[in-house]
Amino acid sequence: MKKLLAGFVLLFGTLFLPQLVIAAADLEVNTPAISAIKGSMQARHGQLAAHYASGAVGLTKDGMVAVRDANSVPLKDRGALNSAVAAENADRAKLYKEIATANGHPEWQPEIQSTFASRWIDKAQSGWWVQGAGGWVQK
Repeated sequence: MKKLLAGFVLLFGTLFLPQLVIAAADLEVNTPAISAIKGSMQARHGQLAAHYASGAVGLTKDGMVAVRDANSVPLKDRGALNSAVAAENADRAKLYKEIATANGHPEWQPEIQSTFASRWIDKAQSGWWVQGAGGWVQK
């Protein structure tokens, strides 16, 4: 009986705990560090917007950005694009970590990242490429 109960508790935690964590997390929390990260991301968005629109860059299912079609970018511009994507991903990773830390639960970072991944994809403009369970699709 104890093994059955323990199995149920483990299954419940695996299936429902991430949703409970996100329900408890304040995803709009703001600290100076979070403001700085958001400012950096907003400033960079201008560099990336045309690449989202062209399909060169897409939003990944794990809340990051990826160069999806490097051949659609002139060779002379690829280094700058790769740098912008790397900087964007570094800021996104910091953002997820800072939000979890500001909520007093750094261990929530994976669930917060997953929630943001869904939000980024939901808010993507028509024509942008997003990564789903089956691969890249154009929104």
